[in-house]
Amino acid sequence: MKVTKLVEVVQTSVYNKKYSLREVFVNPDYVISLMPDSNMKTVLQEGRLPDGLDKRQEFTRVTVHKGNSGLEMVVVGNTENVRNKLFSSPSTLLKG
Repeated sequence: MKVTKLVEVVQTSVYNKKYSLREVFVNPDYVISLMPDSNMKTVLQEGRLPDGLDKRQEFTRVTVHKGNSGLEMVVVGNTENVRNKLFSSPSTLLKG
């Protein structure tokens, strides 16, 4: 089983809408879709993400198969970079 390390954006406080980053390990065999997430770009511009992220940073929403449903997470990186990390071969197709 191959897993890939990504950096996920996690909301740490509902009241002041602050976020943190954490490492997650994803099995690419269970990835259903990848989509750009422009909402998180706004959160970054508003200064609600941890210090040190470049203001030009992009984000990707990753949907992972989880039994009867899907699990969505937002990870750091544009869609193309995340795809390249998850799928070493450019001919690999997303299942879904």
